[in-house]
Amino acid sequence: MGMRLNEGPTMGKGRINYRRIKESELSVSLFADFDRYQEVNRCWRKEDGEWVLKDIVFNEQWSDSDYRYLTECLIHTIQTGGVVFGAFVEERLKGFASVEHEFFGQEKQYLELTSIHTSYDCRNRGIGRQLFTRCVEAARKMGAKKLYISAHSCEETQAFYKEMGCVEAVEYNQKSVEKEPCDCQLEFVL
Repeated sequence: MGMRLNEGPTMGKGRINYRRIKESELSVSLFADFDRYQEVNRCWRKEDGEWVLKDIVFNEQWSDSDYRYLTECLIHTIQTGGVVFGAFVEERLKGFASVEHEFFGQEKQYLELTSIHTSYDCRNRGIGRQLFTRCVEAARKMGAKKLYISAHSCEETQAFYKEMGCVEAVEYNQKSVEKEPCDCQLEFVL
């Protein structure tokens, strides 16, 4: 599944096309050229009410079962009124993001950005920024006041969201916290 590290040439070059992904396109094969590899060295943790950057080292690589689960989740997103965007290079998926259509929060002001990922071989080309912008626009059109993000706590991921203008969420979504207790709970005001 997907190109793995040290398996030969990458396809990081080429024009990037962005568009909504249709339910009919969603299958594990859509991710055949997508590599969700990440080296993690430091992560943010909240200790005594303060955010601290800690040395936490591991490599993350999605398995075939991770891609199957992801496919099911993205299909569910579309079936329940949410949106999925893709970034394609030479018709191959190299980035994707999704926004759910279930409002939550005390004032039902949040919609959740449930995924945003760029393939290892195409990072640092602005794909994440473009996908985030599309998700913001979609959430506004759906009537949200804020975009909620339960985001990986690694240093690079948090730097990306800070650059996008995200801050710590005023309200935490308890389901997200329980699902990923080490994530940072963020929001973006629309």
